[in-house]
Amino acid sequence: MVDEADAITLEPDTPLEPAALVVSTAKTEPEPTETITLEPGTTLAFGLGARRCAGVLDGDVHHPCTQTAAPYCEFHTSTWVCARCTGTCLKDEMDCWDDHAVYLAAFGPDTFKVGVTKHWRLETRLREQGADRGAHIHTVSNGRIARELEADLAANTTLVDRVRTNEKRASLASQVDRTAWNALLEKFDVIRTVDFEWGFHCTHEPVAETIATGTVIGTKGRLLVLEHGGTTYAVDMRDLLGHELEEPSSQERQSSLGAFT
Repeated sequence: MVDEADAITLEPDTPLEPAALVVSTAKTEPEPTETITLEPGTTLAFGLGARRCAGVLDGDVHHPCTQTAAPYCEFHTSTWVCARCTGTCLKDEMDCWDDHAVYLAAFGPDTFKVGVTKHWRLETRLREQGADRGAHIHTVSNGRIARELEADLAANTTLVDRVRTNEKRASLASQVDRTAWNALLEKFDVIRTVDFEWGFHCTHEPVAETIATGTVIGTKGRLLVLEHGGTTYAVDMRDLLGHELEEPSSQERQSSLGAFT
């Protein structure tokens, strides 16, 4: 049950900082990076050229890679096995002994997801996913228990454990169905809920496109929303990784998108 004594609705703990693109001029040798903060109103004017492996970031230094595989080659691809865990550890030895949170995430209008994360990363994880609302429903002592709970809820309820990019893009032009969300929360002993204010709302679903030209409307998770030529676009920032950047004149700028935060 959700009751004022059981669940406290809070604003996010810290102000929502804008996302940023990290741009590198490195070709063969490590070089410091430049950060482009994606504040609303920021103008981007880059063409996207050839794409290759984005290499590695070490602090603010970019180590480039010349491999053609994108966004990362086999030497720079890391596999997070915990993302596939359902309670049976896929590592040689289980190491997730810190407290974990099981949470619900809402994406407008009525896509509801169950997920797990380390307890201290709960709000950060919800922000990374671009959730409109979140609810903390369990705290457990380790990742194995959390993954078991997540797998059980995903298998035996209408909750999903993954939300695709096209669903998140559609949510940019919708609001969370409050009635459906509250009905879902009634089924759990909610610890707390969080509502996120992303600072913008689209009147219609943006066009899916991979561009780096236009005026920034805002960011939501890893979606970058741009206005360009009278059209609103939604860019999955992961699709920008590793691209050579060019000036609008198509003259090569000799720099590449190494990563984004």
